[in-house]
Amino acid sequence: MIDKSAKIYVAGHRGLVGSAIWNNLKSRGYHHLVGRTHSELDLTDAVAVKQFFDTEQPDAVILAAAHVGGIMANLTYRADFIYNNLQIQQNVIGESFRHGVKKLLFLGSTCIYPKEAKQPMCETELLTNTLEYTNEPYAIAKIAGLKLCESFNLQYGTNYIAVMPTNLYGYHDNFHLENSHVLPAMIRKMHLAHCLAQSDWDSIYKDLRHRPVSGITTESSKEVITERLASFGITATELTLWGSGTPLREFLWSEEMADAAVHILLHVDFKDTYQATEREVRNCHINIGTGVEISIRALAELIQKEVGFQGKITWDSTKPDGTLRKLTDVSKLHALGWHHRIEVAEGVAKLYRWYKADIG
Repeated sequence: MIDKSAKIYVAGHRGLVGSAIWNNLKSRGYHHLVGRTHSELDLTDAVAVKQFFDTEQPDAVILAAAHVGGIMANLTYRADFIYNNLQIQQNVIGESFRHGVKKLLFLGSTCIYPKEAKQPMCETELLTNTLEYTNEPYAIAKIAGLKLCESFNLQYGTNYIAVMPTNLYGYHDNFHLENSHVLPAMIRKMHLAHCLAQSDWDSIYKDLRHRPVSGITTESSKEVITERLASFGITATELTLWGSGTPLREFLWSEEMADAAVHILLHVDFKDTYQATEREVRNCHINIGTGVEISIRALAELIQKEVGFQGKITWDSTKPDGTLRKLTDVSKLHALGWHHRIEVAEGVAKLYRWYKADIG
C-alpha cells in the first residue's frame, strides 16, 4: 500500500485515462499528485525528463502518456508511433529507476497481442504470432515497455507493473474526425449527420467551434461545410463508416480503467503477477477489460439509436477492418480483485450526454 503522503507523478494527466486516474487517486485521499502538460514537459526529451525527476523526486509513477491514434493515424504515421513511444517509455522508466521510484505502473494496450491470437486473449498469447499490420509499430513499442518493466524487476528487484487495457472511451476523449478511435469517432460523426438531417446549424457551428475541422471554419458557408463533412462520409441521409462492420471489439469506460489501474497500483506487487514456481518468468503484465465484446456494426446501431439519427449507415469495405476479434481474458485481473460494472450501452449514453453538454 502506498502512503497517502506519497508524491505520485501521473504522466499524461490531462489525457483520457490519465485525467481519470488523477481524479480516482484524489477520491481515495491521494493529494500529493504531480503532473505536467506536454508544453511544460516533453517526455521524448531525455534531458528535460531527467531535470523533472531531479526536481520532483516522485515516490510512485503512473505512465499514462503515449502517442496514440486510430487505424488511419497508425497507418500514416508509423515512424512517429514507434519512435515517440519508445522515447517516452525509455525516458520515464529509466529516470524512475535512477531516482529510486518505489512503484511504477505502465499502461500499454491489448494491441500487443498477435492478429491471430487465441480468443479470449490471455497474457500468455504475447509474442506467439504475427502482429496486426496496421498498428504493428505502436504494438512493438508497448511490448518493449512492458518488457522493460519486467526486466528491471527481474534484474534489480524493482516493483514496476505493466497493465494492458482494452479499447477505452470516456469523458475528454479524442473526437477528431480522422485520428480518433472508433467509438468516439462514431459518436461525433453520427451527431453531425443527425444535425445535418435536422438542419440544426446552430449545433453544427457549436461543434466546429469547439472541435475545429481542417478546411472549414464557422465562417464557411453551409454549402462548403456540407461538402467538407461529406468527405468524411457524413451527410444528412447517410453515414459511411470504415470497414465491414463485422469485427468484434471490447470497450471499457475510462473511469473504470482508472479504478482498475489505481487498484493495481495500491494492492498488487510484481510478485503477484506470476506463479512463483515458474522457471521462466514472463507475461507478468495484466489485461484490463470487461471480457464482453460487441460487433462494430452493433456498436454503430447502438450509437445511432442513442443519437437519434434516422439516416442509413453504409460500410466501406475497401477500408481496413483491423483485427477481426480482440477480446481479453480478464481472469488474472479478476483474481487480483477487480471487476468492471459499466456495460457499453450505459457508457455510450453517458458519453453522448457529456459530448453534447461539452460543446454547449
